[in-house]
Amino acid sequence: MIDCLVNVHFGESDAQPTWMLKVRDDYFKGPESMFAPVELTALLDEMDEQGVQKAILMDSLSTPSTTARKFADAKPERFALAMGGINLLRPMPSLRELNAVANDLPVVYAVVGPSFWGDGQYPPSDAVYYPLYTKCAELDLPLCVNTGIPGPPIPGDVQHPMHLDRVCVRFPELRLCMIHGADPWWDVAIRLLIKYDNLRLMTSAWSPKRLPESLLHYMRTRGPGKVIFASDWPVLRMRRVVPEACALDLPPEILENYLYNNAHRFFFGDDRGQEQEH
Repeated sequence: MIDCLVNVHFGESDAQPTWMLKVRDDYFKGPESMFAPVELTALLDEMDEQGVQKAILMDSLSTPSTTARKFADAKPERFALAMGGINLLRPMPSLRELNAVANDLPVVYAVVGPSFWGDGQYPPSDAVYYPLYTKCAELDLPLCVNTGIPGPPIPGDVQHPMHLDRVCVRFPELRLCMIHGADPWWDVAIRLLIKYDNLRLMTSAWSPKRLPESLLHYMRTRGPGKVIFASDWPVLRMRRVVPEACALDLPPEILENYLYNNAHRFFFGDDRGQEQEH
């Protein structure tokens, strides 16, 4: 399988911001070790134990992760990068840098969290995102956008999936993926997935056993190629979420799509958002 969202950068900071501590302590009830430095051998051991062939590590233009880049350089067959930290209020320098790192490093998607920058005042339909959409379409680089109410105590309305409706209309060439689920707007997200060929959804930061039945039904029926597995490790450990994912009530071929095929096509293969739904 492929784990499409893994964090190895938490331990690079001496102290986490208050909102990150609240996410750990109040939302996920996680251990203090969640923000500890990561050893390459320990991560590889957990991946091997759970059958994770490849992991996509979070990185940032604004605060580059030395750990993520070191891991990707040491084990290019096991790791790729996701690039965030894009300054949309000063887009040209950031987009030039995104272009450069995408050519130099194994970057397989860009990422932006609408609630997490600009004080949560810019929904994805705002024109401030348009330079990023244009650059990602030009580079044929998938863009992942946080959807659903976020865990930290920050504004969440900008992450309503419906904000992506106009984006999909105006940028049909853009390969776009909703990440961190879409709670409590799962049905809106599913409707958008049905409507747009270039849109996907990643279940990062969600315990598979807590995914709604409406999403599992969609995966079994009209959307076998649209939903992508991820853990958000170490927020949710692979040792927890992989067994839960394997226990879902999904036919074997649908489970294989969820755990491997959909991510491989969308982030590593020749998928251009034109996959046919069944």
